[in-house]
Amino acid sequence: METSGNTILITGGATGIGLALAEAFLQAGNEVLICGRRAEKLEQARRRLPALHTLQCDVADVGQRQALFEWATGQFPALNVLVNNAGIQRQIDLCAGADSLLDGEDEIEINLTAPIHLSTLFIPHLARQSEAAIINVSSGLGFIPLAFMPVYCATKAALHSFSLSLRRQLRDTPVKVFEIIPPTVDTELDRGARSRRGQADRGIPPSEVAQATLQALAVDEYELAVGRAQGLRMGARTEPEQFFDRINGG
Repeated sequence: METSGNTILITGGATGIGLALAEAFLQAGNEVLICGRRAEKLEQARRRLPALHTLQCDVADVGQRQALFEWATGQFPALNVLVNNAGIQRQIDLCAGADSLLDGEDEIEINLTAPIHLSTLFIPHLARQSEAAIINVSSGLGFIPLAFMPVYCATKAALHSFSLSLRRQLRDTPVKVFEIIPPTVDTELDRGARSRRGQADRGIPPSEVAQATLQALAVDEYELAVGRAQGLRMGARTEPEQFFDRINGG
Protein backbone atom coordinates (compact mmCIF):
# COMPACT_ATOMS: atom_id res chain seq x y z
CA MET A 1 0.00 0.00 0.00
CA GLU A 2 1.15 3.56 -0.66
CA THR A 3 2.34 5.25 2.53
CA SER A 4 1.95 8.80 1.25
CA GLY A 5 -0.91 10.75 -0.28
CA ASN A 6 -3.54 9.23 2.02
CA THR A 7 -6.14 10.86 4.23
CA ILE A 8 -6.01 9.08 7.58
CA LEU A 9 -8.22 9.13 10.69
CA ILE A 10 -6.61 7.95 13.94
CA THR A 11 -8.74 7.38 17.02
CA GLY A 12 -7.00 8.11 20.32
CA GLY A 13 -4.56 10.18 18.29
CA ALA A 14 -3.65 12.87 20.82
CA THR A 15 -1.23 10.78 22.90
CA GLY A 16 0.91 7.65 22.88
CA ILE A 17 0.95 5.37 19.86
CA GLY A 18 -1.79 7.40 18.17
CA LEU A 19 0.20 10.63 18.29
CA ALA A 20 3.36 8.86 17.14
CA LEU A 21 1.42 7.43 14.19
CA ALA A 22 0.02 10.88 13.39
CA GLU A 23 3.51 12.37 13.34
CA ALA A 24 4.93 9.57 11.20
CA PHE A 25 2.06 9.74 8.71
CA LEU A 26 2.37 13.52 8.42
CA GLN A 27 6.11 13.25 7.81
CA ALA A 28 5.41 10.68 5.08
CA GLY A 29 3.17 13.14 3.22
CA ASN A 30 -0.36 12.28 4.35
CA GLU A 31 -3.31 14.34 5.57
CA VAL A 32 -4.06 13.29 9.14
CA LEU A 33 -7.16 13.57 11.30
CA ILE A 34 -7.17 12.61 14.97
CA CYS A 35 -9.82 12.36 17.64
CA GLY A 36 -9.58 12.08 21.40
CA ARG A 37 -11.61 12.64 24.54
CA ARG A 38 -9.52 15.37 26.16
CA ALA A 39 -9.57 18.85 24.63
CA GLU A 40 -6.29 19.85 26.29
CA LYS A 41 -4.46 16.85 24.83
CA LEU A 42 -5.85 17.57 21.37
CA GLU A 43 -4.68 21.18 21.67
CA GLN A 44 -1.21 20.04 22.75
CA ALA A 45 -1.06 17.70 19.76
CA ARG A 46 -2.11 20.49 17.41
CA ARG A 47 0.54 22.83 18.81
CA ARG A 48 3.16 20.12 18.27
CA LEU A 49 1.85 19.18 14.81
CA PRO A 50 -0.02 22.19 13.35
CA ALA A 51 -1.08 20.31 10.21
CA LEU A 52 -3.35 17.99 12.23
CA HIS A 53 -7.13 18.13 11.97
CA THR A 54 -8.71 17.36 15.35
CA LEU A 55 -12.10 16.52 16.80
CA GLN A 56 -13.01 15.95 20.43
CA CYS A 57 -14.81 12.63 20.57
CA ASP A 58 -15.37 9.85 23.10
CA VAL A 59 -15.49 6.65 21.05
CA ALA A 60 -17.16 4.90 23.99
CA ASP A 61 -20.34 6.78 23.04
CA VAL A 62 -22.28 5.42 20.07
CA GLY A 63 -23.65 8.84 19.13
CA GLN A 64 -20.21 10.40 19.13
CA ARG A 65 -18.92 7.57 16.94
CA GLN A 66 -21.64 8.40 14.41
CA ALA A 67 -20.74 12.10 14.62
CA LEU A 68 -17.07 11.26 14.08
CA PHE A 69 -17.94 9.33 10.93
CA GLU A 70 -20.09 12.17 9.59
CA TRP A 71 -17.42 14.79 10.32
CA ALA A 72 -14.57 12.77 8.83
CA THR A 73 -16.30 11.71 5.63
CA GLY A 74 -18.17 15.02 5.20
CA GLN A 75 -15.18 17.30 5.68
CA PHE A 76 -12.58 14.96 4.17
CA PRO A 77 -14.24 12.93 1.38
CA ALA A 78 -10.86 11.55 0.25
CA LEU A 79 -10.43 9.76 3.60
CA ASN A 80 -9.15 6.29 2.83
CA VAL A 81 -7.53 4.98 6.03
CA LEU A 82 -9.12 4.32 9.44
CA VAL A 83 -6.79 3.56 12.36
CA ASN A 84 -8.62 1.99 15.31
CA ASN A 85 -6.11 2.89 18.01
CA ALA A 86 -8.08 4.26 20.98
CA GLY A 87 -7.85 2.00 24.01
CA ILE A 88 -7.65 1.85 27.78
CA GLN A 89 -6.07 -0.65 30.14
CA ARG A 90 -7.31 -1.45 33.65
CA GLN A 91 -6.12 -3.71 36.43
CA ILE A 92 -9.20 -5.59 37.70
CA ASP A 93 -9.55 -7.92 40.68
CA LEU A 94 -12.21 -10.39 39.56
CA CYS A 95 -12.38 -11.83 43.10
CA ALA A 96 -13.77 -8.50 44.31
CA GLY A 97 -16.97 -9.00 42.37
CA ALA A 98 -18.72 -6.65 39.96
CA ASP A 99 -17.67 -3.48 41.78
CA SER A 100 -14.09 -3.83 40.56
CA LEU A 101 -15.30 -4.41 37.01
CA LEU A 102 -17.75 -1.52 36.89
CA ASP A 103 -15.71 1.06 38.83
CA GLY A 104 -14.03 2.78 35.89
CA GLU A 105 -14.11 3.21 32.15
CA ASP A 106 -15.66 0.54 29.93
CA GLU A 107 -12.78 -1.35 28.29
CA ILE A 108 -15.12 -3.47 26.18
CA GLU A 109 -16.87 -0.44 24.69
CA ILE A 110 -13.66 1.49 23.98
CA ASN A 111 -11.30 -1.34 23.02
CA LEU A 112 -13.66 -3.61 21.09
CA THR A 113 -17.15 -2.27 20.40
CA ALA A 114 -15.84 1.05 19.09
CA PRO A 115 -13.44 -0.40 16.48
CA ILE A 116 -16.09 -2.87 15.31
CA HIS A 117 -18.75 -0.15 15.01
CA LEU A 118 -16.40 2.37 13.40
CA SER A 119 -15.20 -0.21 10.89
CA THR A 120 -18.75 -0.97 9.80
CA LEU A 121 -19.58 2.72 9.59
CA PHE A 122 -16.58 3.51 7.40
CA ILE A 123 -16.45 0.39 5.18
CA PRO A 124 -18.96 1.61 2.54
CA HIS A 125 -17.04 4.89 2.23
CA LEU A 126 -13.63 3.19 2.17
CA ALA A 127 -14.77 0.66 -0.42
CA ARG A 128 -15.41 3.52 -2.86
CA GLN A 129 -11.76 4.62 -2.74
CA SER A 130 -9.17 3.28 -5.18
CA GLU A 131 -7.03 2.07 -2.27
CA ALA A 132 -8.02 2.00 1.39
CA ALA A 133 -7.16 0.41 4.71
CA ILE A 134 -8.40 -0.31 8.20
CA ILE A 135 -5.59 -0.59 10.75
CA ASN A 136 -6.44 -2.20 14.08
CA VAL A 137 -4.00 -1.74 16.96
CA SER A 138 -4.23 -4.82 19.17
CA SER A 139 -1.57 -6.08 21.62
CA GLY A 140 0.82 -8.92 22.33
CA LEU A 141 -1.33 -9.46 25.43
CA GLY A 142 -4.16 -10.52 23.16
CA PHE A 143 -2.14 -13.68 22.51
CA ILE A 144 -0.76 -14.37 26.00
CA PRO A 145 -2.74 -12.48 28.68
CA LEU A 146 -1.65 -10.92 31.94
CA ALA A 147 -4.14 -12.26 34.47
CA PHE A 148 -4.45 -9.00 36.42
CA MET A 149 -5.68 -7.18 33.27
CA PRO A 150 -8.30 -9.72 32.18
CA VAL A 151 -10.70 -7.49 30.27
CA TYR A 152 -8.02 -5.55 28.41
CA CYS A 153 -6.37 -8.77 27.26
CA ALA A 154 -9.72 -10.30 26.29
CA THR A 155 -10.67 -7.26 24.18
CA LYS A 156 -7.34 -7.38 22.36
CA ALA A 157 -7.74 -11.10 21.68
CA ALA A 158 -11.20 -10.38 20.30
CA LEU A 159 -9.84 -7.53 18.16
CA HIS A 160 -7.32 -9.95 16.65
CA SER A 161 -10.15 -12.37 15.84
CA PHE A 162 -12.24 -9.56 14.38
CA SER A 163 -9.33 -8.45 12.20
CA LEU A 164 -9.03 -11.92 10.70
CA SER A 165 -12.73 -12.07 9.85
CA LEU A 166 -12.79 -8.50 8.57
CA ARG A 167 -9.81 -9.17 6.29
CA ARG A 168 -11.55 -12.22 4.84
CA GLN A 169 -14.84 -10.40 4.26
CA LEU A 170 -13.10 -7.45 2.55
CA ARG A 171 -10.70 -9.48 0.43
CA ASP A 172 -12.57 -8.66 -2.81
CA THR A 173 -12.71 -4.91 -2.07
CA PRO A 174 -10.06 -2.16 -2.21
CA VAL A 175 -9.95 -2.15 1.62
CA LYS A 176 -6.90 -3.82 3.15
CA VAL A 177 -6.99 -4.82 6.82
CA PHE A 178 -3.85 -4.51 8.91
CA GLU A 179 -3.32 -5.54 12.52
CA ILE A 180 -0.49 -3.93 14.48
CA ILE A 181 0.49 -5.92 17.57
CA PRO A 182 2.65 -3.83 19.94
CA PRO A 183 4.55 -5.09 22.98
CA THR A 184 4.67 -2.96 26.14
CA VAL A 185 4.94 0.65 24.98
CA ASP A 186 5.95 3.64 27.10
CA THR A 187 2.63 5.51 27.11
CA GLU A 188 0.01 6.62 29.64
CA LEU A 189 -2.32 3.77 28.56
CA ASP A 190 -2.44 2.21 32.02
CA ARG A 191 -2.98 5.53 33.85
CA GLY A 192 0.12 5.07 36.04
CA ALA A 193 -0.53 1.45 37.07
CA ARG A 194 2.98 0.35 36.03
CA SER A 195 4.54 2.80 38.45
CA ARG A 196 2.19 1.80 41.26
CA ARG A 197 3.11 -1.86 40.92
CA GLY A 198 6.83 -1.07 40.60
CA GLN A 199 7.25 -2.17 36.98
CA ALA A 200 10.70 -1.01 35.89
CA ASP A 201 10.33 -1.87 32.18
CA ARG A 202 8.37 0.98 30.64
CA GLY A 203 8.47 -0.54 27.17
CA ILE A 204 9.57 0.72 23.78
CA PRO A 205 8.92 4.29 22.59
CA PRO A 206 5.71 4.83 20.58
CA SER A 207 7.80 6.05 17.64
CA GLU A 208 9.10 2.49 17.17
CA VAL A 209 5.57 1.20 16.71
CA ALA A 210 4.79 4.03 14.29
CA GLN A 211 7.82 3.39 12.10
CA ALA A 212 7.16 -0.36 12.08
CA THR A 213 3.58 0.36 11.03
CA LEU A 214 4.63 2.40 8.00
CA GLN A 215 7.08 -0.32 7.01
CA ALA A 216 4.32 -2.95 7.26
CA LEU A 217 1.95 -0.89 5.12
CA ALA A 218 4.60 -0.42 2.45
CA VAL A 219 4.98 -4.17 1.93
CA ASP A 220 1.38 -5.22 2.73
CA GLU A 221 2.38 -7.11 5.87
CA TYR A 222 -1.14 -7.50 7.19
CA GLU A 223 -0.29 -8.82 10.68
CA LEU A 224 2.73 -7.19 12.29
CA ALA A 225 3.99 -8.15 15.75
CA VAL A 226 6.45 -5.51 16.96
CA GLY A 227 9.46 -6.35 19.14
CA ARG A 228 8.70 -8.67 22.06
CA ALA A 229 5.14 -9.14 20.84
CA GLN A 230 6.61 -11.51 18.25
CA GLY A 231 7.52 -13.89 21.06
CA LEU A 232 4.05 -13.72 22.60
CA ARG A 233 2.38 -14.41 19.27
CA MET A 234 4.68 -17.36 18.59
CA GLY A 235 4.35 -18.65 22.16
CA ALA A 236 0.55 -18.65 21.88
CA ARG A 237 0.87 -21.01 18.95
CA THR A 238 3.60 -23.30 20.26
CA GLU A 239 3.71 -23.33 24.09
CA PRO A 240 0.72 -21.32 25.36
CA GLU A 241 0.62 -22.72 28.91
CA GLN A 242 4.36 -22.27 29.46
CA PHE A 243 4.29 -18.68 28.16
CA PHE A 244 1.23 -17.84 30.23
CA ASP A 245 2.91 -19.13 33.39
CA ARG A 246 6.11 -17.30 32.53
CA ILE A 247 4.61 -13.83 32.16
CA ASN A 248 2.26 -14.34 35.13
CA GLY A 249 4.98 -15.43 37.54
CA GLY A 250 4.45 -19.19 37.44
